[in-house]
Amino acid sequence: MAMDVGSRGGGRPGQLGRRPPISEINVTPLVDVMLVLLIVFMVTAPLLTVGVPVDLPETAANRVVGQDEPLVVSVNSDGGVFLQDTEIKLDQLIPRLTAITENKKDARIFLRGDQAIAYGRVMSVMGALNQAGFNRVALITQAPSKKAGRGAR
Repeated sequence: MAMDVGSRGGGRPGQLGRRPPISEINVTPLVDVMLVLLIVFMVTAPLLTVGVPVDLPETAANRVVGQDEPLVVSVNSDGGVFLQDTEIKLDQLIPRLTAITENKKDARIFLRGDQAIAYGRVMSVMGALNQAGFNRVALITQAPSKKAGRGAR
């Protein structure tokens, strides 16, 4: 009669190869996933803010800093008017803005106009906004790019 005592359990009869439970939580995978998500959101957030392609004119004006999220009205190179990302007719712009802002005329509105369109088209949109009582309208431009050949004669 042969007996196998303690050959599996590391010398202790009755344990049969079981390890003690680990009572620590490994947070390294959680930190890795959170860092990847942070980087993804940092890269994609600026791309999501502007949906209408507009070639903005360049100026050296100061940045407008505000705490509330502004509404963006864009006029593209074809003269089409957009509220955020949605194309809208000029006569529908004011009722839609009034509904979105809940009739708060002090809401900040950013107006973006493509540099290829006539100045009058942008001013007609701005005039409609002003006539409706929206007085906090900011014209958006692009900061001047640094030219490589600036020092050339």
